[in-house]
Amino acid sequence: MLSMKILVSNDDGYLAPGLAALVDAIRDLGEVTVVAPEQNHSGASNSLTLTRPLSVRKGYNGFWFVNGTPTDCVHLAVTGFLDFRPDIVVSGINDGANMGDDTIYSGTVAAAMEGYLLGIPAIAFSLARKGYDHLDAAAQCAREVVMRSMASALEGAPLLNVNLPALPRADIKGFAATRLGRRHKAEPAIKAANPHGDAVYWVGPAGLAADDGPGTDFHAVASGYVSVTPLKVDLTHFEHVGRIRAWLGA
Repeated sequence: MLSMKILVSNDDGYLAPGLAALVDAIRDLGEVTVVAPEQNHSGASNSLTLTRPLSVRKGYNGFWFVNGTPTDCVHLAVTGFLDFRPDIVVSGINDGANMGDDTIYSGTVAAAMEGYLLGIPAIAFSLARKGYDHLDAAAQCAREVVMRSMASALEGAPLLNVNLPALPRADIKGFAATRLGRRHKAEPAIKAANPHGDAVYWVGPAGLAADDGPGTDFHAVASGYVSVTPLKVDLTHFEHVGRIRAWLGA
């Protein structure tokens, strides 16, 4: 197990408490290298920086940081910055949930997804309530998932999205395999004014859970379980391929 090379990233930035907690929890499981964003990039999704060069520097905490997005971090690390290929990519622990529709926007999930797209098993970890309550328990659970992945690899270099309840470890009931739920539409944008009186807008908060029944990530976390959701990247709407073929033929 100690021969495993683990690449860790996140979207909250290289100084985030969740990142430090995750690294501390898995440090003895292998050779851990951190390449994370210089600044918070929550909501960055899978964006790559293509309009300027990127720099990689080492912080006082020993973590490498990039002046770019979470996807930039993992892409650079795997395709040129590191002199080895990681055995697993781990992202997080995010300050806040990444369940349901959140996964489309999440920089935490995107960092893991970049590893997955490059053919490396990857796991994204998020603490389901903002504020880092019970971060130590979340890190312990994250360690358990990483250990299981390393001990018994799943076929096909999977991408796992893990959401951790903000509870003491003794109150976490276990681990549940889940599917993504769905949220209601987002709350309205928040209008404000800058110092010159011009209108500016803040993106509104995410909507509440709509599809949160048994089997979903929302239901598992609300019930006190760690939610483990396997993700795939193919966006093809297969049910419509035949209809589109007929539509084009007409």
